Order: sequence, then C-alpha cells, then structure tokens
Amino acid sequence: MKISIVIPILNEAATIGKLLSHLIQNASNDNLEEIIVVDGGSVDESQKVVNTLSKDIEVDIKCIPSKKGRAVQLNTGAKAAKGDVLYFLHADSFPPNHYDDYILREITNGNNAGCFRMKFDYNHWWLLFLGWLTQFRSKRCRGGDQSQFITKRLFKQIDGYDESYVVYEDNDLVDRLFAINEFVIIPKYVITSARRYREIGVLRLQYHFFNIHMRRWMGASSEDLYRYYKERVVN
Repeated sequence: MKISIVIPILNEAATIGKLLSHLIQNASNDNLEEIIVVDGGSVDESQKVVNTLSKDIEVDIKCIPSKKGRAVQLNTGAKAAKGDVLYFLHADSFPPNHYDDYILREITNGNNAGCFRMKFDYNHWWLLFLGWLTQFRSKRCRGGDQSQFITKRLFKQIDGYDESYVVYEDNDLVDRLFAINEFVIIPKYVITSARRYREIGVLRLQYHFFNIHMRRWMGASSEDLYRYYKERVVN
C-alpha cells in the first residue's frame, strides 16, 4: 500500500514549501505514492514554489488546478490520486515523524479511516485545552487541522466530501465515518498553525466556530453555515 497526500491551497506561498519539505523528510519514500497540491486559484507564488521544489525531490509532487472551495479541491485531488490510501492535510498542519508508518499500520490493523491528535503552535490556555481534547474518541473533538487518512476504497463508498459545504466539510465527513464505526485516533500529534486565532482573537474565533457547530446540530443548511462564516469570520 502507498499513500497519496492531498493538500488544498489558496495563496500559501509562505507555507507550502516548508510543509512539502517536512513531509519528505519525515516519511519513507517507499510509502509515498505522490503528493498532490490542489490549487484553488492562488494569485501569489504558491504554484511556483511547488513546481520548483518538485524538480529536486524523488517523490512525485504535482500541483493541479481546481475550482475554489476546500471540499471541491479535496475531491479533485482524490480523483487524481493513484495511491491506495488518501491523506488529506491542511497547508499549515505538520504531521509527526513517521506519520506514514503510523497510517499504514492502522490500515493493516483494519482501521480504514482516522486522524492524529493535534496541538497548536501557540501557547494560549484555550488552544492548549482544545489540543488536549483531541485525544478523546468523540466526533465533537475532531477537525480538519488534525488531518484525515482514509482508504481510497472507503472514500469512494461514502462519496467523498460533500461539495455543498464551503465550511464544515471535514466535520461532515467525520460524522459519516463515525456513523459506520470507521474512525481511529492515532496517539501522535499534528502541529497546526494558530494564525487565524492570532488574526481574529482566540476567544472571538472560538465563539464563531461554536456557533457554526451549534447551527449545524440544529439543522442549518450548508448555505446558512457559509453565510455566517463569511459575515462573522472572514469579514
């Protein structure tokens, strides 16, 4: 079995090169089929960074275009992937050393989907608490920042990411995996950036995320969630 890593990006020139180097340095080339960077229309140097780095690396690294939208970009990358296992990763999240071995070990043990635990790169009490929560096997403690591995076969069976979600797409996928008892948490940590918390404010951003989750639990549509996100978070 080999892993196809799928990374959706939009204007990530400052981060994507560091992540790609990290992925290569902390895994065995024998376990990686490819790294697919799915660009949603970057206007910075993101594509140039990826294409330049790909010339000097033994692992197949490619940058492919897509319509903007994380769910759309993730599905686009999955369709292009050749590996048996898909590993979806945010551009500012860095998995642990030997992440490839941990993922393939779970697959061998019959666990076809799951994630890592997570820590933020910012020493704020609330973010430390959120990271602590990721050890528990609850879908309420999950998020895309923890990354997501899944066999290509299972991904196709559950019809991939729901592209009607512009936000909350990771949680929707996790909800469906929990419903069929196909989820495991690897007790190693992804280190993810707290840049959005720094920009907006930790408690303010968490308040909006809580509202998004509550609205979803109360039956809000994907359009309603995106409207709230655009009005309260992006702006």
